[in-house]
Amino acid sequence: MITYSSENVKFPNIKRRETTAWIRRVAATYGKHIGEVGYLFCDDEKILEVNREFLQHDYYTDIITFDYNEGHQINGDLVISLDTVRSNAELFGKDYEEELHRVIIHGILHLCGLNDKGPGEREQMEEAENRALAIR
Repeated sequence: MITYSSENVKFPNIKRRETTAWIRRVAATYGKHIGEVGYLFCDDEKILEVNREFLQHDYYTDIITFDYNEGHQINGDLVISLDTVRSNAELFGKDYEEELHRVIIHGILHLCGLNDKGPGEREQMEEAENRALAIR
């Protein structure tokens, strides 16, 4: 089950059923199936609070992914700052909706086992995001 909620922000204009079906399709391409995944859309202050409390990081970010996977079943909580998504869309000259979907799937890709911190991993993550966006 995939759940969506918001805190301190207006809920984004996403089609939940279509987004859920898309997320399931992407996970399946990695041999994974969805267990319990929760999205929380929030503002910069909330994501900073979460970043400080759980990761001891003192900075804003677009997404934080908490991984509770069990085998091939994806379980996790994804916290997305809509403020940072909007700022990044402007910074990179992207459409806000496209950037939001990129971030939504970015967290799922982390839960599928992809990383983006090591050498070459960022490029692999971007390729995976682009493939996922193409099947949306």
